[in-house]
Amino acid sequence: MDSDGSDHLKESPTPRYFGREKSRTRSDKAFSGSVVVAALSSLFILVAILFYLATSSWPALRKEGLSFITGSTWIGGLDDPSQQVFQIWPMLYGSFLNALLAIIFAVPISVLLAIFIVFIAPKKIARALTIVVDVLAAIPSGIIGIWGFLVFTPVAEGWARLIHQYLGSIPIFVNNQDQFTRSPFITAWVLGIMIVPIITVVAREVLAQTPQDLLDAARGLGGSLWGTVRMVALPHARGGIVGGVMLGLGRALGETVAIYFVLNLIFERVNYYRILDPEGGSVASMIIAKFGEATPEEIQALLGAGLVLFLLTLVVNLIANWIVARSARERLV
Repeated sequence: MDSDGSDHLKESPTPRYFGREKSRTRSDKAFSGSVVVAALSSLFILVAILFYLATSSWPALRKEGLSFITGSTWIGGLDDPSQQVFQIWPMLYGSFLNALLAIIFAVPISVLLAIFIVFIAPKKIARALTIVVDVLAAIPSGIIGIWGFLVFTPVAEGWARLIHQYLGSIPIFVNNQDQFTRSPFITAWVLGIMIVPIITVVAREVLAQTPQDLLDAARGLGGSLWGTVRMVALPHARGGIVGGVMLGLGRALGETVAIYFVLNLIFERVNYYRILDPEGGSVASMIIAKFGEATPEEIQALLGAGLVLFLLTLVVNLIANWIVARSARERLV
């Protein structure tokens, strides 16, 4: 109490901004400088890769024009460069088809697994599943590709035959070649297994941030566990889950080795919808398949394909980061 008998409330402390302050120690300055250098280095490497791909592929892109993306002819290895044609639409469309199918397979599994870890599983089981998911995310794609070719393909081939037998009247399940291996169906499952950990990690984190008082209120009003998750947790985490799906989509679009093992690449014919046919496309796998024996002109075209894939993946990841950041801001409001 002051001498005049009045009480003064102490003001709450203002959060300090640990930025550029004159009182910082040398260690603080060194740490801040290293963080800035690391951030700028990442940006520099990204720009350098983009610049290299653009300048190296410019002759092929200038020659083909828009047909580089929209055309369906790939003729390389000729002595006369003027007779060579490089167009990537079958591979580009195949990349989108494989990624879309993988998302269709992976999203329900990922979201249900995240719900189980956060809301249902006992703590010990939840911790064990979290470790398993993190380990799955760290497995190299080459290992998953070999596993998909040697172990999963025979199993998925049986699934494909059953689907064709009982649902063959539906156009997307038609297979007139009686060959069910190395198809987009199998490729999508392998890609789905690869992106399940990515989507699950993001979904788990955003679901775990659902305010406990909202969950308690929903249960207190008589809501069931599923009703509470469906009406409270999922709407609260919707933006973050969509961001995780977009991150998984970016990973699926850029996958190379795993697709190379399990998909039969057809360079001049587009498989638009028959997911059980043993033919498909992938830009990244096309690059690795053709790069070893490519002519200089063909290498320019392959770098152009890499540029297109690089830009698509970059856009998808930027959209994913924006969705996740926006969802985080909405949860703070």
